[in-house]
Amino acid sequence: MRVFLTGATGFIGSAIVPELLNAGHQVLGLTRSDAGAKALLAAGAQVHRGTLEDPESLRSGAAQADGVIHCAFDHDFSNFVANCEKDRRAIEALGGALIGSDRPLVITSGTGMGNAVEGQPATEDVFNSDEPHPRKASELAAAEILAKGVNVSVMRLPQVHDPVKQGLITPMVELAREKGVCAYVGDGLNRWPAAHVLDVARLYRLALEKGQAGARYHAVAEEGVTARAIAEVVGHGLKVPVVALSSEEAPAHFGWLAAFTGLDIPASSAQTRERLGWSPNGPGLISDLEHMRYFDA
Repeated sequence: MRVFLTGATGFIGSAIVPELLNAGHQVLGLTRSDAGAKALLAAGAQVHRGTLEDPESLRSGAAQADGVIHCAFDHDFSNFVANCEKDRRAIEALGGALIGSDRPLVITSGTGMGNAVEGQPATEDVFNSDEPHPRKASELAAAEILAKGVNVSVMRLPQVHDPVKQGLITPMVELAREKGVCAYVGDGLNRWPAAHVLDVARLYRLALEKGQAGARYHAVAEEGVTARAIAEVVGHGLKVPVVALSSEEAPAHFGWLAAFTGLDIPASSAQTRERLGWSPNGPGLISDLEHMRYFDA
């Protein structure tokens, strides 16, 4: 199938491109820049010019495709609420081009949307529309276009990693480098789920090919890696002290990251594995952090 892919030149999208091509699909990748267009062509994909801020460019890309994967997101987390609303508008635009067809659309959310009981793993069958988390805007938009007949499913992401990038851990590494200390909150036993980027790319493909309308999938290989374990390996890599901070001290140290650093948000992917036959086999988060080149530019 011809797949319109947003975020095609990003961290996850650039792994999805070869995953789709190797499975026999064509890729039409969204990009705003000449450099992005060059990278897509070099990878064997076709180029569609546009941006998340231009709904018509999203609609026209989706209209040319047999299926759509939307993994683009503005990762300026200091402007998180506005960026979640931007994603809602993007999903509405993509869905608008698919109404009246059975062409699949896979949108992206976070595993935190599946947390029902504090301390228990998030699951695919849970979505609390009253949850105050701004990221719910993406799933609410998906529900709205589902009600209009769009074949939409949701991919919920954990901390997606390789030895270079690790989701929210990447800015934590930069902060530890800047401040000369690597910190965690409280006892550091709060957990974050994780998965290797190549495993995540494969799951996007499976969701596109085999997913069901209205389904939610969790791209989770590890249910929960503790904040302390993460801090210890990063501190070792940077050769800086590792310290515990109280929740009161966290905002001054972490800034905008403080909204995330103390969260205990484990997540399960049991339903996803059963439904899509996904079996992640990439390196774990700690292994990738151990193999980071901390002092490279």
